[in-house]
Amino acid sequence: MMKLVECVPNFSEGRDMAKIDQITNEIGSTEGAELLDVDPGKDTNRTVVTFVGTPEAVIEAAFRAIAKAAEVLDMSKHHGAHARMGATDVCPFVPVSGVTMEDCAGFARTLGARVGDELGIPVYLYEAAAMKPERRNLAAVRSGEYEALPEKLTKPEWKPDFGPATFNARAGATVIGAREFLIAYNINLNTRDRSIARDIAFTIREKGRLKRDVSGKVVRDKNGKALRAPGLFKECKAVGWYIEDFGRAQISMNLTNYKMTSPHAVFDECCRLASEHGVRVTGSELVGLIPLQAMIEAGRHYLRKQGKTTGVPDAELIHIAVLSMGLDDLYAFEPDKKIIEYQVKRKSMLASMKVDDFSDLLSTDAPAPGGGSVAALCGALSGALSSMVASLTHGKKGYEETFDEMEKIGVEGQTLKDEFLADVDRDTDAFNRVMDAMRMPKKTDEEKAARQAAIEEATREATLVPLGVLRRTGNAAALARRVAVKGNRNSVSDAGVAALTARAAAEGAYLNVRINLPGIEDETFKKETIEKAESIRTEVVTHTEETIELVEKTLAGAE
Repeated sequence: MMKLVECVPNFSEGRDMAKIDQITNEIGSTEGAELLDVDPGKDTNRTVVTFVGTPEAVIEAAFRAIAKAAEVLDMSKHHGAHARMGATDVCPFVPVSGVTMEDCAGFARTLGARVGDELGIPVYLYEAAAMKPERRNLAAVRSGEYEALPEKLTKPEWKPDFGPATFNARAGATVIGAREFLIAYNINLNTRDRSIARDIAFTIREKGRLKRDVSGKVVRDKNGKALRAPGLFKECKAVGWYIEDFGRAQISMNLTNYKMTSPHAVFDECCRLASEHGVRVTGSELVGLIPLQAMIEAGRHYLRKQGKTTGVPDAELIHIAVLSMGLDDLYAFEPDKKIIEYQVKRKSMLASMKVDDFSDLLSTDAPAPGGGSVAALCGALSGALSSMVASLTHGKKGYEETFDEMEKIGVEGQTLKDEFLADVDRDTDAFNRVMDAMRMPKKTDEEKAARQAAIEEATREATLVPLGVLRRTGNAAALARRVAVKGNRNSVSDAGVAALTARAAAEGAYLNVRINLPGIEDETFKKETIEKAESIRTEVVTHTEETIELVEKTLAGAE
């Protein structure tokens, strides 16, 4: 899985586009970082920037942007409606895929240390990155704003987590942290009545509504503070309003942790509540981006409700999610533009080529793609076939006892398919890195040493990629056997082909491991790698032979 991190820095400038462009150009020019959105606000005099990329690229891009903001902005002259403390006011890291919240907290601390040491800016850590409980809340850290910093920095309890405890008049202070992905999500009603939307919003949001007695008066505690009845969903902020452009009321919400409260869970509950009010939900709207996993989970949720298998491709899960939640009610839902991972999807991937184009390229004298990519492709076909057999078994009369297992196999097969497809490109990328290392200069002793080290590292990586393919073929062969044993009898030949393509993938990956080993000087690595490769290959061959024998017997009995 691709390691992908979102970063949403807020800069204290929303009016001078020349300065904003200077800051965002630092992000856009950082290799591996993808600038997704720049949202300046004149009244707030603040710009919210969204970009994504690999952890290393995001940390580097964030540092460059913070450095540029400190150079071109002057907080002593800043005025705006939004609370702020520095030229770069806040800079949160958000896990998207392949990284955890703990990872993002670490990224925030890495960036914070660098900003403090190299730029001399006081840095406070907040939310998941906070090193002190009282600093988790951004509002608490930012209390008093920029104007309070000179005195605040003299107090021991407000010593920065990184950087000097001295007032930086030009840059102020920066708050860096880690938080979950925020999904801005709206649900549409077939009514103009805003009060219905508000009532539903009060019911679902975490904050809930004011408690009232039988006479309608607000209930208060002994200190006169109004009491609240909590809402149904944690990490949900919601309001109800009327959208004149579309002639309908809408429940507008921010889901601040979709792993705790998902869009599909809120959608289903709003449908139920709307019915109680005599209205209906017509669909919903996604404002901004959404993580792929949220869409996948929604698709699986609605397929389960239909009694269908969830072992289908991501594209189908997304299609079901869009249909079920009416995400195209107001606008066309375009996955490539709305799903954050798809925004940074690699262009011109081998795995996304048409079969004939891939085969044509493969047949030329181009050194890549080659046997390693083809081995990975065989693995993908094996996983896909096993998933297909599982899907043809799930829900079919006479196979009721296998439904749960076929559901799991289908999902596992889809996951394997996607991993193998990624390997198609990984193998070619690894080969290209070896070639790049070979082309390094070698005139001086220093250049020769650097070149040899680069070749060794690239060749090691070019060996580990097919070894990873080989490891996965063990799982692919096991899946093929399971569907051959318990799957739909009418698809047993497909199970056999799944087993054979798993073996082809294993044999091909094994050969690619072997051909790379002579170029590595580390004898321990070579010995351990070949032992692993031979063990896995033997296991896959044995598994495949047993599966084919079973398939042959089944076919013979059907004749």
